[in-house]
This record gives sequence, C-alpha cells and structure tokens, in this order.
Amino acid sequence: MVIGEALVDVVASPAGPIEHPGGSPMNVAYGLGRLGVSTALLTSLGDDARGGAIEAHLRRAGVELLPGSKSAARTASATATLAADGSATYDFDVSWDLPAVTPAHLPKVLHTGSIATFLAPGATAVRALLEQSHRECLVTYDPNIRPALLGSQAQARNIFEDLVPLTDVVKLSDEDAAWLYPGVSLEAAAGRILTLGAGLAVVTRGGEGSLLATPATQLFIPAIRSTVADTIGAGDSYMAALIYGLLSRRTEGLGRDVLTSIGQTASKAAAITVRRPGANPPTAAELSADLDETGLDEAALAEAG
Repeated sequence: MVIGEALVDVVASPAGPIEHPGGSPMNVAYGLGRLGVSTALLTSLGDDARGGAIEAHLRRAGVELLPGSKSAARTASATATLAADGSATYDFDVSWDLPAVTPAHLPKVLHTGSIATFLAPGATAVRALLEQSHRECLVTYDPNIRPALLGSQAQARNIFEDLVPLTDVVKLSDEDAAWLYPGVSLEAAAGRILTLGAGLAVVTRGGEGSLLATPATQLFIPAIRSTVADTIGAGDSYMAALIYGLLSRRTEGLGRDVLTSIGQTASKAAAITVRRPGANPPTAAELSADLDETGLDEAALAEAG
C-alpha cells in the first residue's frame, strides 16, 4: 500500500508542453505494479481529465486506486523545467488533503513520502495511518524534499524526524540529506536516521551511486552508467525496486549480501528509467535482463565502514 500525492508533471518540449502522470508516491506505486507487486494507492485526485489519466496510468500497471482517492477539487500539477543534463526542477500547483481511513487489511509493506508527509491538512491523516500500522507491517519512507512547499527548514526537519521512528526503511537523495542536515556528511546523516529508529537508511547520489546503512553495516553501491533522457522518476524507480528487493528477500535479514543485492537492483532500475522520458520504470523482465547484462561483481563494491 502506498499513501501520498499523485499529480501531473507538465514538461516543456519543442512541440509544446507534454503531460506525464507523476508525484513521487504515485510513481513508486506504478513502479511496484510494473514489477509485479500487488499494489494499492491511497491519494487525492480531482474528478477531472488529469485525474482520469492518472487512474488509467495506474490501471495499466495493475495498481488499485483505493476508495476515497478521488476527493480533490482538481488534480494537482507540477511544471518541470529540464536542465541540459536532464535534471528537473519543479513549480507546484498542489493541495493535499486525505479523509481519515482505516485499512481493512494491513499490507506487507506500507510506503509513504514526499509532499504528503509534510503538507497540511493531509499530512495529519498520513501520520495517523503510520501510527496504526508501523508495528504490524514494514514501513518505508522517502521524504523527497520539495523546499518550495515546506516552509522553514527547521519545521520540515522536525516533521521528518517525528515520522522516522514510525518507519523501518528511509530513503533520501543527497540533495534531501544536504537540505535536512546542512554541512553533515552523508554517512552521518544516515547515522542520524538510524539513531531515530529506522533499521535501514539509504542515501542516493545520482550518477555517483548510493549508500545503504544499517546499525551493523554501511555499503556503497556504484551507479550504473546510462545515457540520460531525463531524471524524472529515477529516485522513485530506485525506491520501488528497493521495496521489491526487500519483499523478495524479507526473510533473509539485512546482512551485507542482501544489502548488496537490493542496492544493485535499485540502481539498475534507476538507470533504466533515466534512459527514457518521464517516470517510466522497468518491468521485472527488463530489470532482470539489465542485471544480467551489467555483470557487476563484488570487487566493484567499496565498503564504507
């Protein structure tokens, strides 16, 4: 089960604006569906053309849109501006509210993140769901920081750190880490998250790879080199594949070999996604084929402590 915003990314192109379904939690739900994971999304859409496009997009990946998800006055949007390297910045038109919901059945994994965990009034409902669920299922969290929507840095960090004890796995980008913990190393930022109660902290560094840390182990996983169309949805594809790996190996703990495997898998998912425009994550078959072709071995991994 994924809880969080779904919106339309509006991307400028030579032919005019192109709209892609987006929103970090929606992208994670879609990525999980593409990987064959039975997934449902609780979100806030308008009963409009954009909301219908997002619902159809989810349906194509087999993702269920949960009741109460079509309650907004209009579907939110984010206008993406692409830099020469394919990276994107966003201007948001978004509001976030969510009716109080008690799931009939708890999932194996509950994922949330991004605007949905910070923006009132919906953030209150998200926190309530985490409080109900965190002792009964694996909770994953990606804050996906959007400074323009978050108010003061201190307030946003307090909200983030208040949620971490209700989670098991936290993934953030190096930009998220630098904004939340300015002047602090990525290793120290991951350590802070573990101290707050998470069992696994992951920090992604784009083309520089990712750091996976538990109280017992820290590993650096190299990025997979890829021709970049744009970076839209790359972090969300990484998150979906990370959850996919955790589900696949959930009985094996979080030892070095398991972290290596799930980190490599998530890196491959991100590399596939940046090769094509928009948030277009891989299927399980594509991910398996790419893993086979890459052939990274243990010697390519540098242990960070």
